[in-house]
Amino acid sequence: MAAATVGSVVEAYDWTIYGILAPYFAEALFPGTSPTAKLIAAYLGFALGFLVRPLGSVLIGRLTDTRGRRYGLTLTVGLIAAGSLFLAVVPGYASIGLAAPLLVVGARLVQGLSVGAENPSVAAYVTETAPAGRRYFYSAVSYGGVVLGSALSFIVMNVLLGVFGESGVEDGAWRFGFVFGGLLGLTALWIRRGAAESAVFTAAAGKAAQGAAPPAGAGEAAEAEAAPVVKAPAVKTPSPWPVLRAHLGRLAVVFAITSGATTAFYFVTVDFPSYAESAGAATKEETSAALLLGMVALLAAMLGGGKAADRFGALPVLRLGFAGLALGSVPLLLAMTSGRVPVPVVTVVLLFLLGLPLAVSNVFAGQLFPPAVRAVAVGLPTAAAISLFGGTFPMLAELLRSAGHNAWLPWWPALTAAAALAASWGVSEHPVSVTPHA
Repeated sequence: MAAATVGSVVEAYDWTIYGILAPYFAEALFPGTSPTAKLIAAYLGFALGFLVRPLGSVLIGRLTDTRGRRYGLTLTVGLIAAGSLFLAVVPGYASIGLAAPLLVVGARLVQGLSVGAENPSVAAYVTETAPAGRRYFYSAVSYGGVVLGSALSFIVMNVLLGVFGESGVEDGAWRFGFVFGGLLGLTALWIRRGAAESAVFTAAAGKAAQGAAPPAGAGEAAEAEAAPVVKAPAVKTPSPWPVLRAHLGRLAVVFAITSGATTAFYFVTVDFPSYAESAGAATKEETSAALLLGMVALLAAMLGGGKAADRFGALPVLRLGFAGLALGSVPLLLAMTSGRVPVPVVTVVLLFLLGLPLAVSNVFAGQLFPPAVRAVAVGLPTAAAISLFGGTFPMLAELLRSAGHNAWLPWWPALTAAAALAASWGVSEHPVSVTPHA
């Protein structure tokens, strides 16, 4: 559980800290004729890191499916840590010219490849190692690392502002945010190197090595026992593409569910301070402080949602969260901008609703596909959705604000949540078996 969770912490911290530090390092690292142009260029680098996530989900996800869950988990977090440390020391635009933004984008591409396989690798690992009756609670705990990582990024941001001031952060103290991320990633790498391999993967590897299909029920027994295994042989599996083509409907559902959660997550955790300030509801500093309270609500919703899903099923929990976001986002944000609802209340309600689908979606998606292609099948639609709906959101928001359309932003997370809610009726509560031969 520690191995699964710590990677989510590192991933969320790394991705969020770039977004909230961008207004402070854009001047130093990116070219442009105005501060707004430089910030948009920095957010473009943010988006490009997302565009390679689908490729990472296939390349590294395939390694996770063939060489082991632990192999994939250590590879992803090692690349994320290396990228953060590189961003901490990259020279500025004044020193090396266009090489500075190119190096930044290069580091983000490497991190994007690794992050594209991080969540699906965790989904496969938790699906196969958690007790059968507590999978969704374990899903909530492991994916709760995303909440902790995001909250940690805001804490670090507030510490940097408190110690160095806004001008000090712009003058170079922003680098400490990436130093902390790199050290956090190295710690996660150390933890994951000592993790046990999934018994389900080991059972599949052993049968594949013998050239025979595993007997019925073997994978379920392995999941129940979850025996610690230090190292597993690589699985020689056929191409995943025929299996993926046979599950196109499920791939589409995962894409829609991820899109709805991703848009809401990036709106509230990354762009919300700028949105609230532009609407005249609060300063960025006040909104960042309110988000810490919202993160507590998000984590509570995830843990409660995970336990509820183990008892009542994942789909009711997922649908309740998306219905709340689809119907409540726009009215709630309009009430905030008119001064009728305080900013902290809005952040708590939105993040609580978001926590319900986040609690179950990772492992629920993992159970939709057979183990031989699980990491790739979860990773490909997930990474594509995050790339399209998450990576572009800050840049889209900045463009809308610069055009005077800040009030349009709440409609986007509401619409994507509605689409996710509709898509959830495309799958059943109990999909395929999680045995190696399913």
